[in-house]
Amino acid sequence: MKTLIKLLASGLGTGYSPVASGTAGSALAAVIFWYLFPRTGPVPALVVLVTLIASVPVSTAAEKLYGKKDDGRIVIDEVVGFWISVLWLPVSLKIVVSAFLLFRVLDVVKPFFVRKVQSWPGGWGIVADDFFAGLITNLILQLGVALGRGQCH
Repeated sequence: MKTLIKLLASGLGTGYSPVASGTAGSALAAVIFWYLFPRTGPVPALVVLVTLIASVPVSTAAEKLYGKKDDGRIVIDEVVGFWISVLWLPVSLKIVVSAFLLFRVLDVVKPFFVRKVQSWPGGWGIVADDFFAGLITNLILQLGVALGRGQCH
């Protein structure tokens, strides 16, 4: 069970990256999204919801295993946060790259109330800041897509 928790929490090992483990976890999420993510119907939202729900207890258990609050090896939160960033958006390289860059900036900077939710206990705090960074990213990109549709080409 410990191995499974570490494998999931570390984003299939990307959390063990010696530098920028959160970026490595987000990159894994982008690759999975690009190549393997379901595209139609309610399935994408269901995948995100299940991953989001599972990420809280997995992060809580991993935090206990690693013995450190929000250990850098825990990147399941970046995975689900990135997937929230691209949920219900058109699938294109431009969207994926924009979501990746904006999500990473928001995850690092933690604007508005996002920094405060990180102090929530256990997996809730680990996941909440990435949830909100992903949600803000998604809203910005949804607005950009909506405004872009009104342009003349």
